[in-house]
Amino acid sequence: MITPEKLYCMKKSPFVKDVRRKLEKQRGSRTDENIIAGRNAVSEALRAGRTIDSLYISRGEASGPVLALVAKAKEAGAAVKEVDIQKLNHLCPGEHHQGVVAVAAVKEYARVEDLLALARKRGEPPFLVICDGLEDPHNLGAVIRSAECAGAHGVIIPKRRSVGLTYAVGRASAGAVEHLPVARVQNLPRLLEDLQKQGVWIYAADMDGQPWVQADLTGPCALVIGSEGRGVSRLVKEKADFVLSLPQMGKINSLNASVAAGVLCCEAARQRSGLQAFNPKRRDL
Repeated sequence: MITPEKLYCMKKSPFVKDVRRKLEKQRGSRTDENIIAGRNAVSEALRAGRTIDSLYISRGEASGPVLALVAKAKEAGAAVKEVDIQKLNHLCPGEHHQGVVAVAAVKEYARVEDLLALARKRGEPPFLVICDGLEDPHNLGAVIRSAECAGAHGVIIPKRRSVGLTYAVGRASAGAVEHLPVARVQNLPRLLEDLQKQGVWIYAADMDGQPWVQADLTGPCALVIGSEGRGVSRLVKEKADFVLSLPQMGKINSLNASVAAGVLCCEAARQRSGLQAFNPKRRDL
């Protein structure tokens, strides 16, 4: 039987302390490379030119030094988010974060112009995938993976209400983030207008659209995938040229966002490669 005295001695033993330190180090190693805690550490990271995906500040901490840090982060293109202190404690457990935590991006963001330039370099009509507010890093990573496999020229995400190129997104993409440029923009509806002026057709995925098999995805196109809960936002949907829907035979009212993206990306890849759908009635195939 372990008495309270024995339990106290076990907790104080050097062996138990060493095991505890190793476990804490392992738990923290997952975020060591992409989490930067503390005002000075974040300031130095920005000064060194490190790509910051998001800057989290504690509510009520927007004092002089923190405001200067926020200004630097915004200038560097980072998304600034004001959160509860519990969120910061979760991001860097056990660290003295001083109300400031930055999440570094696993890869530098591209510009939308870079994505279009890649299409021109390949001699292909632009093929883009736009994520309208995906907040699950595994979903965004899976979309990036599907887009890269389908031959897309890039993925575009908004700065606000969206997960960025975090460590978890990089892992979920299975390395695709290293091969496919990802751009981040301030205003998605305005982006769609700019793309349309350049001859790109916008296809939004939503439940009340036309059947996906009727869409012609061989030309310059951008597929818009909505968020996990809300779907495609109203303004983005209004700007789209077409709305596509996938068949639903079950009782669940919608597909997972990354699954829908995978289906549409594969259809775009099939059409753009010139492959014909199999028809068993035709003998010449």
